[in-house]
This record gives sequence, structure tokens and C-alpha cells, in this order.
Amino acid sequence: MTREPLPDTGPPTRTTDLRMAGEWLARHDLADTHPPPLLASRLAVRRRARLATYVILAALIIVSALAATSAFGGLQPRRPLLALAASVAGLLLAQSLLDRWRRVDQRVGATLSRRAAHVIQPGWRTVLGRPYAVFAVATFAGALVPAASVLAVPDPAVRQPAVVVLIGLLGATAITALQLRHPLSFPVVAEDEESPAADVIMRVEDARELTPQPPTPGWSQRSA
Repeated sequence: MTREPLPDTGPPTRTTDLRMAGEWLARHDLADTHPPPLLASRLAVRRRARLATYVILAALIIVSALAATSAFGGLQPRRPLLALAASVAGLLLAQSLLDRWRRVDQRVGATLSRRAAHVIQPGWRTVLGRPYAVFAVATFAGALVPAASVLAVPDPAVRQPAVVVLIGLLGATAITALQLRHPLSFPVVAEDEESPAADVIMRVEDARELTPQPPTPGWSQRSA
């Protein structure tokens, strides 16, 4: 959102990315500002990262379903669980690598000759909000507790599918936590005085898209 060209040299930004960045700014009532290359690059990486994350979550669901099906087949009881655990570990590694790839703001920010006077790091109350955080913890806990309680059942035919569900839920929770790490913990890299506003909006969108939506409109309006 610069009003004059910057002397920084970096990788060229595609016209399509700049156009989509302008549309994103217009949707958030920032149409009077010009989209800088850094914002366009971040939004482009963000779109691709979202698609990759959907693929990772879909793979987790498919692997969990196959493990649950194998639990009732002729395989030894431990084999489906070991395969599922290995698959979850691989998907977590893929999500971690994807999170590193998303840090385009830090990589591009290192090339900027002019930066914001103060480093800004919005807190979790600003980005996520207490209602979203509480509801997300309650949702994940409400899903994990029933699966964990089934482990007390002595019948192995009941326990093994519960273990499969528990591993899948823990994997999904860990993947979500990795995705939330960037918007909640990394500082803002700004090209000018107006860039932090777009950065905070982007972080709020990412964080609240990853967490369950509180059931009533009043919750989202009372975020701290």
C-alpha cells in the first residue's frame, strides 16, 4: 500500500497477483491504497498454501478411514495403527514444511530497505479472540474425550477403532496448531505505515478460518 515506488529490488510480482491483491483490499475497505508487491506475494502464497493444507487434511481423513477398515480385516491389530501413526507423522512434517514456505513475508522483508519503525506482533486476543479460542479448545476436547473414554472398554474390537479415531483427531489438532503458529506468533513485516492494517486483517482471517465458528453472533463481536 505504497503511494510511491520503493527502491527495493526483489522477485517480480505477477500482474494477476497484484490484481487479486487489489480486489482483496477492496473487499476490506482499503481500496484507496495501492497493493504493494509484498502483499500480493503473501496473498498468492496464502492461496496455494490453503489448497495444500486441504490436500493434507483430506489425506489424513483417507488414511484414517483405511486404517479403521483394516482394523476389521485380516491384518494384525498393530499394523493399521502403526501405518496410521507413520502417516500422521509424515503429514505433520509436510505441514511444517508448508508453514516454512508460507513465510514469504520474512524472506521478502529481509530485502526491504525501508521498514516500519516498530516491529508489531499482534497478540492472540487481537488475532483470534478469546471466544474463538475457548470454543476451539472446547470443540477439540469434546471430540477427543469420547474417543479416549472408549479405551477403557475391554473389548479389543471396540478399542482399536477408538484408537484409530484418537490418532486421527490428534493429528488434525496438531496440523491446526501448526497452521495457527504463523498468524499468532510471527511479527508483522511492513513496507509502510498502512501495511500493518492489511497484515492484521489477513491474520484474523487465517486464524478464524482454522478454528470452529462460535454458535452465536454475539461471540464473534465480543472478541478481545
